[in-house]
Amino acid sequence: MSATTAAHPSTTTPPTGGRQGRVPGWLAACGMLFAVGWGGNEFTPLLTMYRQESGLSSQAVTILLGAYVVGIVPALLVGGPLSDRFGRRPLMLPAPVLCVGGSALLAAGGLLPGAGGTVLLLAGRVLSGLALGLVMAVGTSWVKELSQPPFDDVDPGAGARRAALSLTLGFCLGAAVAAALAQFGPFRTVLPYAVNILITATVSLCMVRAPETRAPQTDPRPLRQDLRIPSATHRRFLLVVVPMAPWVFGTAASAYAILATLLAPKVPGFEVGFAGLLCLVGLGCGLGSQQVAKRLDTPHSSRAVVVALACTALGMLLAVWAAITLTVLAAIIGAAVLGTAYGLLLVSGLQEVQRIAGPDGLAGLTAVFYSLTYVGFFVPAVLAALARWFSYPVMFAAGAVLALVSLGIVALCWRRHLPLATVVEAAAARAVQPD
Repeated sequence: MSATTAAHPSTTTPPTGGRQGRVPGWLAACGMLFAVGWGGNEFTPLLTMYRQESGLSSQAVTILLGAYVVGIVPALLVGGPLSDRFGRRPLMLPAPVLCVGGSALLAAGGLLPGAGGTVLLLAGRVLSGLALGLVMAVGTSWVKELSQPPFDDVDPGAGARRAALSLTLGFCLGAAVAAALAQFGPFRTVLPYAVNILITATVSLCMVRAPETRAPQTDPRPLRQDLRIPSATHRRFLLVVVPMAPWVFGTAASAYAILATLLAPKVPGFEVGFAGLLCLVGLGCGLGSQQVAKRLDTPHSSRAVVVALACTALGMLLAVWAAITLTVLAAIIGAAVLGTAYGLLLVSGLQEVQRIAGPDGLAGLTAVFYSLTYVGFFVPAVLAALARWFSYPVMFAAGAVLALVSLGIVALCWRRHLPLATVVEAAAARAVQPD
């Protein structure tokens, strides 16, 4: 995006329509991130259920798992820049509708046998992806702006942490509750999605009252100019953010999709519940590590990203152990470390993005970042295809090597290519220090 002009007002422009009410604006926006994150991940622990009840192959359900990326990426890349032009709220309003529609189609797909049910499942996953793409690009930017003056007065990194925490909590509880309902409750193919529909409808009532942080352009340029994101070619983005981004959901998918599938024969009758347990352990550890990430992050180096990638390599090595021994304990420990890596990666990546992007390119660059993170969600499908030639321990070992390569690239750029604002801030701090 271009520099701020009259047509591109600052993101700290006072609210234009809507009122905050009793719920803080940032909390109302976070609520929608939570609800849509819930809807995006509720399908994950149910893979075994669909294999058992719908007769779908392992590769078919893995493709369904990643199908919502087809919705996520376009929504990210278009929704983010459009919200920089038209405002945050107008682009967030379709998200709850898409989320409810996606959950409804998934529920219907579980009731309809054969190819018709599979088509509904696929359509539901795509709608869930569209909703998630909107909230990840637009909602994350909205939360960041609502977490700074004049809407709130907290430390500069609070917006990234609040957004990451809301998404991860939604991912975590969505998977855990869906697995528990499918394992022990009635109407196992319907009830998990009905819960998400109720939550999303309730949270949307609060979201519509959150204040707008970005006034629409009064003199719109051609749309194709808004879709260009110059900050995506910033050297620090290319050399620090790009190498780490696919690992965000690569670690998460390894923790609760691949390990759950490998260990399913070891927990007969409780496959769905065990998958939900791994989701809860992995993403629960991710929630905890996001609180640690703020202590690791610094605008003056890539320390937080380096630590996150080191944790990723360790998690991959523990996944090797779990894939060799096929014990429940090894899988739980592996999921815990991989989930910890996920939390560190997500927050450190968002912090880097928010420093690189100017106020007029925040949603656009956030969209690019999240698009790259979702490359990692295809890891289960890729490994399932490669399993004809390579064992899972070998593939996880290769993953550990790739994580170390990514770490080396980021470490080489420890203090290089810092955003101009960070360099100026550091120079000013040195200037005021006494000799």
